[in-house]
Amino acid sequence: MTYRASDARYDAMQYRRSGKSGLKLPVVSLGLWQNFGGTRDYDSAFEILGYAFDQGITHFDLANNYGPPPGSSEELFGQVLARDFRPYRDEIIVSTKAGYNMWPGPYGEFGSKKYLIASLDQSLRRMGLDYVDIFYSHRYDPETPLEETMGALAQAVKQGKALYVGISSYPEEETRRAHAILKDMGVPLTIHQPSYSILNRWIETDATIEACGELGIGIIAFSPLTQGVLSGKYSSGSRAHTRAENEKGSMRESHLQPHVLEAVERLRPIAEERGQSLVQLALSWVLRRPEMTSALIGVRNLDQLKDNLGVLKNLSLSESEVGAIDEAVKDALIDLHPRPTGWLR
Repeated sequence: MTYRASDARYDAMQYRRSGKSGLKLPVVSLGLWQNFGGTRDYDSAFEILGYAFDQGITHFDLANNYGPPPGSSEELFGQVLARDFRPYRDEIIVSTKAGYNMWPGPYGEFGSKKYLIASLDQSLRRMGLDYVDIFYSHRYDPETPLEETMGALAQAVKQGKALYVGISSYPEEETRRAHAILKDMGVPLTIHQPSYSILNRWIETDATIEACGELGIGIIAFSPLTQGVLSGKYSSGSRAHTRAENEKGSMRESHLQPHVLEAVERLRPIAEERGQSLVQLALSWVLRRPEMTSALIGVRNLDQLKDNLGVLKNLSLSESEVGAIDEAVKDALIDLHPRPTGWLR
């Protein structure tokens, strides 16, 4: 059966401008990090992707290394574009990134022009696209001149391979430098993608969020649920059927310490008082600040997606609610400030 998007797809979603650009993103965007790789069949993937688009999620976030295995998320999304989303390409924002290890040798990761341009070309082939809407430097490279990394992003725009460019996990100082370098090249820095959640506030303590607001750079937060911890699903101590079940996975043990899980449970009555799930409370908190353009979610199934989208019913937080959240988690904050080598995504 040929997919036909819902006529009501724009009725409920809210959209925010990315900084001072003309680009608007849905307040909830869908990331394809770990759940849309080689282990996912087409039908179950499209059940989620099609429903997301029908609900107004127009932004799908990828990277060269998303899978598993690396590259497979882009391949699967390329199939979706070709088979079902092709008539709607001009309504869809596709983003991808390069920065983490993709192939052997000295040119397969970090921030050199050699790597970034080659990776973008590979991503375009995997997705069957002539251009992506957003291309990111996935992490700051302390050993490559920032002028070279930003030059590669600018080249992608000038060659028509990307409409907008962004950075991910760049600290405040490097964010300001990246913005200035790109400005001199005539290419605006449109968006920053840092980790940010109730438990992980490094962009506040580092002043990156203020820098983005000042410079007119939009922000899209990844891991707004701290890799699912803020959903409350780990409170029972069980890790079955979660990303924490795999010892080699991306979940950090620091996320699952008793004092962290206890803090999450202290948030539950605040969410219930608002008529929200913990997931919805966490997303409301991330989106409360005017600098925030979007929250980037990752889901394994349709029920999780529907829970996330429930945040649209109540996005506002009062000062007293923000204060109560701060008090509940004050002893459980997790420092994920990016280091020079970045952290695995």
